[in-house]
Amino acid sequence: MEAMTPKGIRLTIKTIRALFFIHFFVFAAAAICIAVVLIAAKVQGAPSIVVPQSTVLYASNGTKIGEEHHGGRRFWVELDEISPYLINATIAIEDKNFYDHHGFDFKRIAGAAVADLKAMAKVQGASTITQQYARNLYLGFEKTWARKMTEAFYTIRLEMNYSKEKILEGYLNTIYYGHGAYGVEAASRYYFGKKAKDLTLAEAALLAGIPKGPYSYSPMVNYDLSKKRQEMILQTMVKQGLITKKESELAAKEKLTFKTNENTKTEKFAPYFQDEVMKEVKEILQDHQLIETAGLKIFTTLDPNLQKIAESTVEKVMRKDSDIQVAFSAIDPKTGEVKALIGGRNYKESPFNRMTQAKRQPGSTIKPFLYYAALENGFTPSTMLKSEPTTFHFQNGTNTYSPGNYNGYYANDEITLIEALALSDNIYAVKTHMFIGMDQLIKMGKLFGIGENFKMVPSLALGTSPVRPLDLMNAYGILANGGQKIKPIFVRKIIDKNGKVLYEANVEKEQILNEQTAFITAHLMTGMFDRKLNSYTTVTGENIIDQLSRPFAGKSGTTKTDSWMIGFAPQLVAGVWTGYDKGKTIDMVEERAYSKKIWAGFMEEALKHEPVKQFKPPEGVVGVYVNPENGLLATKECPVSRLAYYVKGTEPTKYCMEHLDNMEEPKNSGRKKKDEPLWRRLMPWF
Repeated sequence: MEAMTPKGIRLTIKTIRALFFIHFFVFAAAAICIAVVLIAAKVQGAPSIVVPQSTVLYASNGTKIGEEHHGGRRFWVELDEISPYLINATIAIEDKNFYDHHGFDFKRIAGAAVADLKAMAKVQGASTITQQYARNLYLGFEKTWARKMTEAFYTIRLEMNYSKEKILEGYLNTIYYGHGAYGVEAASRYYFGKKAKDLTLAEAALLAGIPKGPYSYSPMVNYDLSKKRQEMILQTMVKQGLITKKESELAAKEKLTFKTNENTKTEKFAPYFQDEVMKEVKEILQDHQLIETAGLKIFTTLDPNLQKIAESTVEKVMRKDSDIQVAFSAIDPKTGEVKALIGGRNYKESPFNRMTQAKRQPGSTIKPFLYYAALENGFTPSTMLKSEPTTFHFQNGTNTYSPGNYNGYYANDEITLIEALALSDNIYAVKTHMFIGMDQLIKMGKLFGIGENFKMVPSLALGTSPVRPLDLMNAYGILANGGQKIKPIFVRKIIDKNGKVLYEANVEKEQILNEQTAFITAHLMTGMFDRKLNSYTTVTGENIIDQLSRPFAGKSGTTKTDSWMIGFAPQLVAGVWTGYDKGKTIDMVEERAYSKKIWAGFMEEALKHEPVKQFKPPEGVVGVYVNPENGLLATKECPVSRLAYYVKGTEPTKYCMEHLDNMEEPKNSGRKKKDEPLWRRLMPWF
């Protein structure tokens, strides 16, 4: 053996020293890097663990009516609300050393690397629960070094700032279980129709196996494969001492019952209503992230019973082979709470909400607001104007307007306001509009919240300026409650997943109408259902009077493309619009009657078990019996007398003398009673 020269020894010593310093600097640099990462993780603090969570909607009686999933079903539950079986099964199969490591299981990483080398492929994963949680919260699933480094950093931040229990809780609430279900609560509800805390060992072991391959291991897709994985998890739990062999065997044999009704359910209850709820929630909270991540519970105003009555009535009345559309709503006049709503005949075909999004001409349903203005400007129920074909001149005489009455019927004589509203006389309405000033109805539009852009033209009195149907229903509610301001309300209360109240509706009473005038207007609206007021034509509610069993006030309206019926009892307002969406007129007699039939059918069924309430006059209002044809106090000789209300001091003081001394025929300028037989009207001398 050749002796080493002194020079060689010196070279070897230099090499050793160099290697030492290299290793020292490498380890020092690594230590510094680790220290920097740890300091950065600590400085940046706890990462946000906010994730989308499902919103649950409840009806006014507390029953669940729907869910909003924001991209996937998610219901956050705390760790003590999760079955211990599921917790143990998940740890056993995903990360058995979860409580012993600080985010990274280096033994498992090394073992996985060896397995991959032997197979020359990726065959074994080594991600811990914390790493998977970091990936679920902040990252995509692209396989790049940059993504893995970011995942590692978030893993460190999670471990440094949250307890193991919080990390496990977060993981179990965010992991994907297939079929749009994120988290154990959503998965438990989806697969088994129960809460996560109620899962059996067999159910828990099956669920714990799904995240490895949410499609492959779904029992809905491949039951046999999911069952094999369940049994493997049970055996793993036995090996780790989490359950006994007997428990494992019993769980493996347990027959699993899956919930299939939710899986196949495609229609949601009151879908148009639910859409409006979410719109209102967005307006209230003004925070998109909060809505998606707070796990909201929204308590709505919907009455499920009234909604079902509305839907069944519409289905019963309207022919299935017709493409005519419908919009319906029912409102509590005291609060403005929307109790039922339909925005169209088929939500799947058209989610466009005709009750809240459309604008349609209201026709004669505008008249109660015109007559409220008239009563405020000197009119009384006895005020008389002539009903005859009339041409109106406006804009300094440069323009003319010649409206007509329905079917060309005119009194050709003076009629009272009582009759004008009950018979829906158009000439009386336009004369009133012109007489009190066209600006008055425009003011009413703003006061009642139905129109900011009404046009100052004579035809406005006949409802030619479009309105939003729900606004119109709400305006009738204001008349029904005696003149107190309300607005349509869909949401009563909103709370987050922790029970914190984020919003609660508060209806403040504000009197915006004259209470006496509001009542008188409402009582005049009962005339459309009173056959005593049949005159040169029948009252507009003639074809539904026999269906009604209690006092109602209301008004119908028609245009070439719209058919309306809106009315109320003291405790409930309901309104119906029917018509075609685009450019098609309502020509069939049957279709013209839809709105009234739906309204009458709904109101009778909705109030069937409610007490019959009368319209009670407020102080300052007096009721007297009058002859509705001339507005004078009725005598016992008058063929017709009707109770009418007046602001105290404006009631008539003169008696009707027309029928005294047994006069055979009242002088009425040739007015004919339409309820006489046709042959009698054509041959009165017979």
